[in-house]
Amino acid sequence: MHVVMTGATGLIGSAVLPRLLERGDRVTALVRSEDAALAVERAGAAAVAIDFGDADAIAAAFAQADGVIHLAAAGDDAEGFDRRVAAAAVRALGGTGRPYVHTGGVWVYGAGDDLTETDPVDPPALTAWRTGIIEALEGADVALTVIHPGIVYGDGGTGIPQLLAQQPRTDDGRLTTLGSGEQHWTTIHVDDLARLYAVVVAAGEGFGPVLGVGGVNPTVAELSAAVAGDAGIATEDPSATEERLGAPFAAALLLDQQASGTKARTIGGWTPTRPTLVEELARGSRD
Repeated sequence: MHVVMTGATGLIGSAVLPRLLERGDRVTALVRSEDAALAVERAGAAAVAIDFGDADAIAAAFAQADGVIHLAAAGDDAEGFDRRVAAAAVRALGGTGRPYVHTGGVWVYGAGDDLTETDPVDPPALTAWRTGIIEALEGADVALTVIHPGIVYGDGGTGIPQLLAQQPRTDDGRLTTLGSGEQHWTTIHVDDLARLYAVVVAAGEGFGPVLGVGGVNPTVAELSAAVAGDAGIATEDPSATEERLGAPFAAALLLDQQASGTKARTIGGWTPTRPTLVEELARGSRD
């Protein structure tokens, strides 16, 4: 299978790429820099430099694929970037039956103690821009899967879980939580998530929305306690979290979300196998 992917050197993509190659897929990674090209070529994939501002170029690259995985992000123009890639996917893959795997995020579903793909979206302001793009894709004739990852971990200490250790400590050394700490986070190990992307694109069909979560939903207090170890934790008022991190980002981090990921387990025999986030954080605090 020839898979064209974006974001091959990012947090998730750098785990997806070896999965595809191990399976024997031919992978073309669309990249923006020479360093990224060298990284994917060393991994065994082909690299194609592309201007992601050029929707025609993106569509031409996608048209060569048996399946496409979009994982890249742009911090300065996230909505415009994603919209161009999605439009290019529709142009290149529309009506062909070839799969397109788009990346969303579990935050678009808002708060809930048993979130599923059929729930209405209720995104915080930070990710509200995603919904229009996804709706446009869902209205097109594309074999579409939108994977909505939970909080991703297992990448060596980057990403959102790293924020927990960066929170201030009290005078007696306790680690401050994000807000009260009572909110749950949906979580997924990056290796498990990578396997999910791989089995979805290999299936050669669209599955619609898929929550990319491992089914373990710890509270932020539990996660912070794993980081803090014997020092313990101290909670704070959510307004203090908002002041420190900014209201939009804090609102997302303070969402109380739980999900089982049942639908994902129906695709290609996928099941999560990696250690939980609490286990990883606790091990890190002891190292």
